[in-house]
Amino acid sequence: MYSWIVGMTEPLREVVAEIAAAPQSAAALTLYALVSTLAHEPAGCLFKLNKLRDLSVDQRQLAYRLMELMALDGNQGETWRLAKREIDDLIRAT
Repeated sequence: MYSWIVGMTEPLREVVAEIAAAPQSAAALTLYALVSTLAHEPAGCLFKLNKLRDLSVDQRQLAYRLMELMALDGNQGETWRLAKREIDDLIRAT
């Protein structure tokens, strides 16, 4: 993996790994939508919560941890930007 991943928070590491495991799965696309939404805070971080039903219990827990990371301003800065770029690349590569 990339050296920047070392400084990444656990939820970001987990979401990158989850999406990398099956980039075209419904769960990966739902998590991608959540991360993309959380990256656009000025727009109000609008995400259809009923999409959480498409996730397993563990994946929902990951989604909640990502939301908590956003609440702690973890959706800003270099680490978030690099994780988002990696996720974008994973989704677009398939």
